[in-house]
Amino acid sequence: MKALVRKRARITRVRAAQHLLAASAAASAEAQVDQLETNAAKLASLRDSLTLPVGPVSGAALQNRGELALRLDNARHGLSGAIASAKATAEQKVAERLEARQRQESAAKLDARAVQALTEWTEARMAASFRPKLAKTNEGDN
Repeated sequence: MKALVRKRARITRVRAAQHLLAASAAASAEAQVDQLETNAAKLASLRDSLTLPVGPVSGAALQNRGELALRLDNARHGLSGAIASAKATAEQKVAERLEARQRQESAAKLDARAVQALTEWTEARMAASFRPKLAKTNEGDN
């Protein structure tokens, strides 16, 4: 009985560690999505800041700004695939975290039941060992 309780406790600890690892992986994947989205927003902001000054502008300056704008647009559009992939990975990691949490809760319930069963078993054994002995009656006194 005690071995079962120890086994269930070990399983509960393992499942708790698995949940922590899954939660960490999910948080990391979500942080990756946030970072990629922030980078895309910075590229868009940088692209939008390439306005021309008022007044005469040389053709070389126009060409340089146009080329830079094109490169920034290409980089931003290139991030869209990485962002979509990172979001899919993050969703998968969140699902894995939820699954690990359910397994952890299930193991904790089994552990609690095993502890309760051990407690009841121990109490029953203790009660059995302290049964009152029947008093012997003297038959000659009647």
